[in-house]
Amino acid sequence: MRRGLVTLSVGRDLVRLTAGEILPGDLSSLTEGRWVLVRRVPVGPVLAITPFNFPLNLVLHKVVPAIVAGCAVTLKPAPQAPLTAYRLGEALLEAGWPPEALTILLADPPLAEKLVQAPQYRLLTFTGSAAVGWHLQSLASRKKVLLELGGSAAAIVHDPPSLEKAAADLAEAAYLYAGQVCISVQRLFVHRSLEKPFLEAYQAAAAALQVGDPLSEKTHLSSLIDERSFRRVEAWLTEARLGGARELLPPTFDPEKRIVSPTLLADLPPTCHLAREEAFAPFAEVRFYDTFEEALEGVNTSPYGLQAGVYTQREDLLKAAFEQLDVGGVIHNAPPTLRLDSMPYGGVKGSGLGREGVPYAYLEYTEPKTLLW
Repeated sequence: MRRGLVTLSVGRDLVRLTAGEILPGDLSSLTEGRWVLVRRVPVGPVLAITPFNFPLNLVLHKVVPAIVAGCAVTLKPAPQAPLTAYRLGEALLEAGWPPEALTILLADPPLAEKLVQAPQYRLLTFTGSAAVGWHLQSLASRKKVLLELGGSAAAIVHDPPSLEKAAADLAEAAYLYAGQVCISVQRLFVHRSLEKPFLEAYQAAAAALQVGDPLSEKTHLSSLIDERSFRRVEAWLTEARLGGARELLPPTFDPEKRIVSPTLLADLPPTCHLAREEAFAPFAEVRFYDTFEEALEGVNTSPYGLQAGVYTQREDLLKAAFEQLDVGGVIHNAPPTLRLDSMPYGGVKGSGLGREGVPYAYLEYTEPKTLLW
């Protein structure tokens, strides 16, 4: 709820900056006395498809840019969490948004595919899994497409200001919401000289996390979203163990509550699912490196590239990470799960197309229209 209010306030402030711009046109004697007016106009009707994990704020990240841009929206929320979107829709209509500019509907995959192919929509904006997102992009024909997809977010721990704080923050970032976050920490690259103290601090922090009732504000992680997800995670962790992975924090499974305990593995078999795919689970792997360049190369081996965290007190290493990491964002001395609702957010490689964050999504929801006079 708090994040959603921030998103709304960013959209409110953006309205003041959407009047357009006037550019001088007299750059040569041939255009003397000319001026250029550039105004951003709505791209047209938007189809927005959202996931279950942040059913208010991620919906707002689709809807608020549409309000600012003046686009009608058809919103398809995740079937696991549709009611928040419906309540938001009611609130928007009460606040005065025209009913004809907002449609909220549930749709199974075949209907969703038909919506993506429908010619009346000029923009598809999707947040969810990479497999589904890229499939929908292939169906979108000549539409603009904005994709915020999966990740296997990494953190490099080289010379942090506080090792204990870094370990505690990363443990929470790996297991919060049962890891069901696209920028949940999945890969840890720790300098070999820090191996023992880091593991001790990390394991202690993980043990202190509260597992239980998802409705309690004191709970850090609870159930996976459905039975299918629980069985997938159980199978992938079992595959890694049978393949020889070291269990530094062994998983436990509660099938009745669909809870998987915080898990930390090392020496993952390179062909196992957890080494290649987004886990979307309370899981992280740790690797120990000798040189910073080795860590950068390790981060870049992933097919995904959303965000990465870099813990260092050296400006030259931070600059090297920013220049060389193939990700959409580098977070300094904090987990890669940190996101500001006003900043550009999105990934490269398999992690998506375009950028969200209200001011940057607004650019996707509009087209520049030029008047030269």
